[in-house]
Amino acid sequence: MPQAYPYQDAFNRLLNDRSMAAATRDEYTATLTDFFHYLENFNPTYERTHQVNQLQTQDVDQYLSMLLTARQIQNQTYNKILSHLNIYFKFLFSHGWTPYLPTLDLKSKPKQAPQPLNYRWVDDLDALLADGRLHVYTRLTLLLVAQGYPVQSFLKPGVTAKLAPATWPAAVQPFLQTFQEFITPLQQRFACDDWFLKQRAAADPHLTLPGLHKYLKPDEALVGFALSPTVLYQGYLVNYLRRHPQKTDSEVIAALNLPPDSIDYYRRLSQRAD
Repeated sequence: MPQAYPYQDAFNRLLNDRSMAAATRDEYTATLTDFFHYLENFNPTYERTHQVNQLQTQDVDQYLSMLLTARQIQNQTYNKILSHLNIYFKFLFSHGWTPYLPTLDLKSKPKQAPQPLNYRWVDDLDALLADGRLHVYTRLTLLLVAQGYPVQSFLKPGVTAKLAPATWPAAVQPFLQTFQEFITPLQQRFACDDWFLKQRAAADPHLTLPGLHKYLKPDEALVGFALSPTVLYQGYLVNYLRRHPQKTDSEVIAALNLPPDSIDYYRRLSQRAD
């Protein structure tokens, strides 16, 4: 199985040795996969050499700056991602696989007060899906998040083939027909049944997370709220908890596939939501 980022197998062994929870290990994988996808698409040096030992501070800083400006992540998320990258590069440096510590001079951000979370978008889903001004991938992202799928799951190759959209509410079926008309030519061109595909010729036709954000970001001005899939998913979870206040923690964890240590966090968010 190909590795999602350099030295993934060796780094996973380190994480396993530290007895980290599976959810935490998944966060490291998501961070590093996204980081190297970004470099492959937007960093000329890495695109040319694919040598991790050539990466320097400005390369990591470029990625982190993109997260702040294009994806509008909060400082707490920034600090967590910087920590993931810092541990990864320290690991490489300790094994002599890179002569640099490109995260050494990068500083964490001060903690911010939590921003109000938009959870009402889920209630407006039908209108959003019918809005032809929004790109098809924007509307598909909203639909999948509203079905309970985080972005890490629905961008994986092969995942959308396992979905059962015919069983979804009747109100979303017109959009699914529109989407099918859009995606069928791409699926035929790439001989691939997945749903998030690039619109230009590519060795790997699958749309990456940075590529998806290129569709989402312009549409934020039309909808008036952040379209970051992570933020949308948090809003979906809060909406679910507000709609089902009677459900026990174990029922919610089972229904939403949440790690047990996350339920208190999202319950607090739902209680703070106005």
